[in-house]
Amino acid sequence: MSAKIDFSKVSFLVVDGDKISAQVVFDTLSYLGALSVKRVGKPEDAFRILRTEQIDIIITEWRLRGMDGLEFLDSLRNSASSPNRFVPVIMLTAHSEQHYVTTARDLGITEFLAKPFNAKALYSRLVSVITRPRHFINTDTYFGPDRRRRQVPFDGPDRRENHSRN
Repeated sequence: MSAKIDFSKVSFLVVDGDKISAQVVFDTLSYLGALSVKRVGKPEDAFRILRTEQIDIIITEWRLRGMDGLEFLDSLRNSASSPNRFVPVIMLTAHSEQHYVTTARDLGITEFLAKPFNAKALYSRLVSVITRPRHFINTDTYFGPDRRRRQVPFDGPDRRENHSRN
């Protein structure tokens, strides 16, 4: 664990319909020093909290009641009524196959964490979200954090620059 972060100053929202899983995330965040952790089982409740409280990071399960985690993420990122399109979202799921990761990434997930997870893995994702925030990209087909993790030199035309002028 490389970075030292004071998690007591970060507010979390855990969205997970499974009480045991939500408790594990809550306990892990508490172990890391988090003091403000809200837990809800349904996306509708998450949106209610997001409309009334400042939340710094959402940790959500893929499988939820009412709508799944992807629908929740899509609504959060793309709905005109979204209370916070820019909040970082870490998705937890037992589905760690590449197409699940790719689908979540293409809908604007900030970080992805496969279950079962450990405190070190969650800490690593939290450190990434907090210390290396990515710029948000807004195109006709995508809104969310920049999907590129590395910045590599490129000599060609900047298509994003041209797109943002339109």
